[in-house]
Amino acid sequence: MNKFMHTEKETGEAAEMEPMSDEVFDKELQGLMEEENGGKKKKKKGLRKKWSKKRKIITIGAAAIGAFFVAFKVLAGGGSVAMPVTASPLAKGEVVEMLSVSGPVQGTDSVEVVSSLHAEILELLVKEGDRVEKGQVLATLDDKDAKKEVDIAQNAYDLAVSTYGDKQREAENGYAKAKQDYDTARANYNRTLALYQGGSASQVELETASNTMNDAQREMSTYTLKNGKPVANESYALQIEKEAFELEQKKEALNNTKVTSPIAGTVVRVNCKVGRFADKTDDDKPMFIINNLDVLEMKINVSEYSIGKVAIGQPVEISADILNGETARGEVTAISPTGEEKGNGSTERVIPTTIRIIDQNTKLIAGITAKAKIELQKAEDVWVVPISAVIQQPDGSTAIACVKDKTVTFIPVKTGVESDIQAEIIPEEEGALTEGMQVIDAPTPMLTEGMAVTVISPVQ
Repeated sequence: MNKFMHTEKETGEAAEMEPMSDEVFDKELQGLMEEENGGKKKKKKGLRKKWSKKRKIITIGAAAIGAFFVAFKVLAGGGSVAMPVTASPLAKGEVVEMLSVSGPVQGTDSVEVVSSLHAEILELLVKEGDRVEKGQVLATLDDKDAKKEVDIAQNAYDLAVSTYGDKQREAENGYAKAKQDYDTARANYNRTLALYQGGSASQVELETASNTMNDAQREMSTYTLKNGKPVANESYALQIEKEAFELEQKKEALNNTKVTSPIAGTVVRVNCKVGRFADKTDDDKPMFIINNLDVLEMKINVSEYSIGKVAIGQPVEISADILNGETARGEVTAISPTGEEKGNGSTERVIPTTIRIIDQNTKLIAGITAKAKIELQKAEDVWVVPISAVIQQPDGSTAIACVKDKTVTFIPVKTGVESDIQAEIIPEEEGALTEGMQVIDAPTPMLTEGMAVTVISPVQ
């Protein structure tokens, strides 16, 4: 078997084949296979390292084709054979970038109905699956103790009100007498002062009259006035407020012996039984769980690395096993303003996000896990190529490889919206891309500008 070593001309034309020894041939072939299988020997610097992860599998396959072609040339006896490539005609289309997440389906409103009353459950009026309205009675409790508590609180309140009334009357009467005594003492002092000034009263009589007037004034000042009228001590009014609050609490407890639903919805769990105490349910769970199942939603956690592309209003495609291959439409309705720990020892943060399920007539039910694809970006009527067709050059620029006149030509492009398998491309030079031009699906590192190639059909 003849073995050949190929050398590339500076003009980029097809390589000439020169004979090589068996030993050199074996080394060359072994190095090439190690390179294409990700070995540590003879790695291409720059080009291979910078290729997108999305293209690895396709690129490895294309590289294998390249290795096969080299072997084919050798076995062919050194004839000038063009590199086989697969290519597709360039066309415009739509590219959608999606984010796939999963999470539980639940009602938009969910409440847990509990009771703090240590009262026996006398009757359960609903069961799981029942539709209830806001304020509807779910269960009745024994109210004997609650009624006694209300009676006691009512008596305490009435006593406080009565005591305040007595103290108010005492204040009014006492103030009236103190004011009368003061007015009398002041009049007597004024007469004594006139007599003293006329020489008809002594100094002692004047001082006595003054002291009596001052004592009466001090007595009058011991009363509290509000808007000029005497009132009872404030502590009696505060006692009324305290007893009124206690009475209100006891009345509320009595009302709570009728356990009602705070929302309209569906009873999804009943964790209590007749004869048990309301505050001692199974495994300390709430007595009832009510969900609004008219509108369902999903609670998901989005990675901090992806949340920047998620926005309220973005459309969502929802799937689940229960849908049997069908999908439901959804929409992002809420994004938490703060992140939280992902857990399991990870340093990554996640952001709680809510997806409202728009389609109402679906088989989705609360309590199951569903998958959601959030539409992050969409580009329509743009140039679209397989993600594997985009080459990242060593200098960081990107390009696609096209077949023109049976040779390779590279066209610099920029990428726009990317999906898992396709990418939007924008030519660096206006008019560089045309409808139907042959774009190589998965160019390998061995392709060079001007290299002769032949387009083959892809393996089915």
